[in-house]
Amino acid sequence: MKTLMLLAAILTFQIVSAAAAGSIYDIPLKDIDGRDTTLKPYAGKVLLIVNVASKCGFTPQYTQLELLYSQYKDKGLVVLGFPCNQFGGQEPGTDAEIKEFCTGKYNVTFPMFDKLEVNGEHRHALYNFLTGTDSRFPGKIGWNFTKYLIGRDGTILNRFNSPVKPLSPELTAAVEKALAAK
Repeated sequence: MKTLMLLAAILTFQIVSAAAAGSIYDIPLKDIDGRDTTLKPYAGKVLLIVNVASKCGFTPQYTQLELLYSQYKDKGLVVLGFPCNQFGGQEPGTDAEIKEFCTGKYNVTFPMFDKLEVNGEHRHALYNFLTGTDSRFPGKIGWNFTKYLIGRDGTILNRFNSPVKPLSPELTAAVEKALAAK
């Protein structure tokens, strides 16, 4: 019974946190080093939010994510990586191990965050915002490397499923359109 009450309290907290946040920029997060943060430092930028994993068939997308970030960061794009272990246990490491893997193997320089859940009863408030009933693209995340494009004003512009590569014409055209909007 205590476990059920604890789970209900956690779920309620996440829902209240998302509702209280008001915008994507106010949602409480932790960066990959465990520091409390939000997306406020990225307000006014175009964001590409990606749930990532180190042992996935799509893991090589890190290379294209980094290239996309390098190509467009001076124009206002920020790629944000959110590790998730919900799909086949493909992100089993600690945040420190994930950081070492990303920087060591893929030379990732874009911001990375604490491992979180994107689906289910422990879904993080960020993913409640991205996938909830009020989202422009509601519904469960299907797998690792699902990408959300967020406009400069914090609105969800597009959702790209795992097979869509970061440098695909579809995604880069959407990024360029978002960057052109002032």
